[in-house]
Formats: sequence, C-alpha cells, structure tokens
Amino acid sequence: MKNIIFIIKHYKPNNHLIMNSVFRKIFIIIIFTIISSNLAKAQTEGNFIKVSIGYGSSTSNYEEENPEIIDGTGFFAQGEYIIGVTKWFSVRPYAGVIFTSTSEDAVKNPQGYKVETNAFLLGAKVRLCAPIPWVAPFIEAGIGASIGSFETYTNQVNEKKSGVVPHIPISLGLALGPKNNIEIGVTFYGNLSGEQGFGAFTAGYTFPVNW
Repeated sequence: MKNIIFIIKHYKPNNHLIMNSVFRKIFIIIIFTIISSNLAKAQTEGNFIKVSIGYGSSTSNYEEENPEIIDGTGFFAQGEYIIGVTKWFSVRPYAGVIFTSTSEDAVKNPQGYKVETNAFLLGAKVRLCAPIPWVAPFIEAGIGASIGSFETYTNQVNEKKSGVVPHIPISLGLALGPKNNIEIGVTFYGNLSGEQGFGAFTAGYTFPVNW
C-alpha cells in the first residue's frame, strides 16, 4: 500500500509515464463499454449497500531520504449506500474508519519518525464502471472529510493535528462475479489541509437494500 501511495504522490518522470499508461488503458476500456452498455448486463441499477475492509496505510506528503520507514499501517473499514443511476454510473455516500500506526523499531526507525492516522471518514463519491459481468473495472472520485487525529513527524515535518480535515477520495478496482457484487481495489484519500495522505487495499461485498 505504501508503495502505491508513494508513487501516486512522489512519482518521477518514468513513473509518471507508467501511471499515464495505466490510466489511459482504463479510460479506453470504460469509454468503450459505456458506448456498448445497452448490450451488457450489470447489477448497478437500483439501491445497494457495500461493506469493505482492508489494509490501511498512511504516509507523509513529502519525499524523505528513506521513505520506507516513514509510514503507518493498520486497519480500514467502510460502508457505502449506493444509488445506481444507470448501469455505468452511481452515487455513493460513504462512512468509514482508518487506524494506522508506525513501527517503533529502533533499528528500522532510529529517528523515531511516525505518520499515524486515526480517523472517521465521511463523504460522497461517484463511480464510473464498465458494465461487464464477471470482471468490471471502475474508477471513483468525490469529496469528504476526515475527523480524528493526524500525526506526522519526519525530518521535514513536525505536525500533530486533531479535528476535521477535508479530503478527496480516489479509487480504482474491479467488480467481480456475474452480478459484480464482489470487489477488490485500492483507495487513496488526499488530505487538503494536512501533511499526510492515507489509503487502503480493500475487499468488498455489495448487496441490494431489499434482499
């Protein structure tokens, strides 16, 4: 998780080309399937609830001399209420939690650096999804707030903040199965007024409201 977050926020020119290539391929797939969506079957129209759990990670917004040790890891969980407008577009209010801590191992982290997040997440996002049974790629973005404590101590930053911090969620993943109700993905939350960002590798399950 920390490697993906680090690449997204600190990529070099070569990494930039790789990320552009990946996003370009996903975008082409989504556009193609949207055009042909009247021929496809999917479960995304209607109202659903999605629950997710995952491996959470938080990292500093600044590039460090040894970024491998300046991160926090822990637990992530989130629930979403899905309003399926069409087969390929949905609105998703969400609420979740993330708890991360940094290793205090004196050998691996001799400076005592830490990037830790303990927060409640609240917001809304939209999803574009290729309406393909069994394997449907999707991308999400939105706006929300993190409510909790955020501690970032590195050789460039010394900040401890508590309260409400706005964030922007961005997610990529795959909806699997004949009804696309099993999901795997990665989610990143970019803080708009803090010195750290956080995210998670997630697995989720979606079920209809009236089931």
